[in-house]
Amino acid sequence: MSTAPALPRSTRGFIVAVALLQGLLLYLARSGHVLDGHSTQIGWYALVLSVPSAMILSVQALRDRRFWEQSFGLAAIYAVLAAWAGWSATGAPQIKAGAVLWPFAASVAIALFIALPYLQCRIQHRRWSAPYPDLFEYGWQNALTLILTGVFVGISWGVLALCAVLFKLIGIEFFGDLFSDPRFAYLATGTMVGLGILVGRTQQRPVQVARQILFAIFKGLLPLLSLIAVVFVLSLPFTGLDALWRTRSATLILMCLIALLVLFVNAVYQDGEGEPPYPLWLRRIVEAALLSLPVYASLGLYALGLRIVQHGWTGDRFWALIASLLLSGYAFGYAWAALRPRQGWLRPLMRVNVIVSLAALAFAVAANSWLLDPHRLSVGDQLARLHDGRVAAEDFDLKHLRFDSGRRGYEALLALRTDPKFAAAEEKAELERVIALKDPWVYDAEHPDKLPKTLTALRQRIKSAPGADAPDPTWLQVVLDRKLSTPDCLDEHSECLLLTPDLDRDGRNDYLLCSTQKYSARCFVYALEHGAWIKIGDSHVGAEFDAIESALRKGDVRPVPRRWADLQFGDGGEVIGLELERVERVKAAEPTETEKSK
Repeated sequence: MSTAPALPRSTRGFIVAVALLQGLLLYLARSGHVLDGHSTQIGWYALVLSVPSAMILSVQALRDRRFWEQSFGLAAIYAVLAAWAGWSATGAPQIKAGAVLWPFAASVAIALFIALPYLQCRIQHRRWSAPYPDLFEYGWQNALTLILTGVFVGISWGVLALCAVLFKLIGIEFFGDLFSDPRFAYLATGTMVGLGILVGRTQQRPVQVARQILFAIFKGLLPLLSLIAVVFVLSLPFTGLDALWRTRSATLILMCLIALLVLFVNAVYQDGEGEPPYPLWLRRIVEAALLSLPVYASLGLYALGLRIVQHGWTGDRFWALIASLLLSGYAFGYAWAALRPRQGWLRPLMRVNVIVSLAALAFAVAANSWLLDPHRLSVGDQLARLHDGRVAAEDFDLKHLRFDSGRRGYEALLALRTDPKFAAAEEKAELERVIALKDPWVYDAEHPDKLPKTLTALRQRIKSAPGADAPDPTWLQVVLDRKLSTPDCLDEHSECLLLTPDLDRDGRNDYLLCSTQKYSARCFVYALEHGAWIKIGDSHVGAEFDAIESALRKGDVRPVPRRWADLQFGDGGEVIGLELERVERVKAAEPTETEKSK
């Protein structure tokens, strides 16, 4: 792309003024001065955050008719999408609007970032057919301008915070009160954003230098990432895929590698006009990594498909599939580009990028409208699983329909009142209870009719691990009476495991009660002290749960004494534990002959 023309003074003033107006409009929405409905607020925020941002990033001349056509067209599209999102996220009491709005916000923001280079190229070339080098330049220029703007806003607020603290030292709190006022904060942030965008768009040389530094880093890391990708694929025949499926996050990890490799390859390839980078043998490693990408895409899609087959569609899985399909498009397209060296090194990559970017725009519009409504599809699938017997009525996730599926889910939940699957008294009562819920985090244990009433019923919810002692009836009784808290082991669908290791080495076994229903474990420790059961402490295992789950279910848990004891100061004084760090091991120096003789 040739150097962009300098922005006229009127355009520079327009950029700052629009950003300031954007801050004002956001403040008015927050304060409730202009909006009166949640659905209206959603549309307002969508328009105010998207259209002005696109305008200040793309404007060249205020008299350019194409600029105003694009701005009004963009406003119309986003108004329709926001209206649909507002309809889907409202219309039911206490539903989790974020389940609809967060994917909506993320997808339309990404779509705007993808569409912006096409709009900028149309303004520059006065046609829709955009040269790939210009698309590449505009895309990276926009990304770095936004990063620079974020840094500029952060530094500016840091300076203002220092000003407030400085004057507070001498008893002047005016500046602290002013800077914390929402009216000032919104207007000041809007002005800072405008100035940051202006700096990024007018000081192109520093931005290009920053880009070249970033590209140099990516260029150095691409061979390493390529080697990792190839070695991983070559390892699969020897390790098998069972360990991969047990992670429960295989799709996310595999797709992240595809995304990272795509980013690095684009940074190295750039606009395709330069000489091929790297020596030939390094290019072969990169090509081998690109040829391995379809393996990653296939495994990721298969892992996601397993989750969908086992548990059905949800809004999250729908968006995960869209992201996976787009990244798979990159994976297969880049592998195809690596197989066609006669056109030049990775020459077809440019066409792949354009096709996938346009597909992403189409998906963003369709998924945020009635064309491909994720909640309509997921609710329909969940109901189909209920009606064809894949899920029993007592196991059906009513709370997901009630809170996590937008208006579609709540309407489907109300329709279950006439469904034969919920004709029985117990299922009908549970349905009405969920419909009446006002909080998605209400525990089943808060409903007395769901609590165990007898020791026998309690034993059904608390299983003893292999090798564990039978639970003491007195302990079971105090748990049943709710005199001891548990890790949600009284809930109707709880899955708790009891182990009995001797944790304090006093010759008596203690009780380790772990809830293992989710992808983590929460464990409570109890001990019998002076004839009474007490809770000693608790522990939560999150990211490490996959590594310990097998041993936990086998009852293979044992205490490990601390090597470094706690410290007690004085007889019966305070006990303080050491905060252990990684110790540097330094070999002790040999004593000298003089020291030995002493």
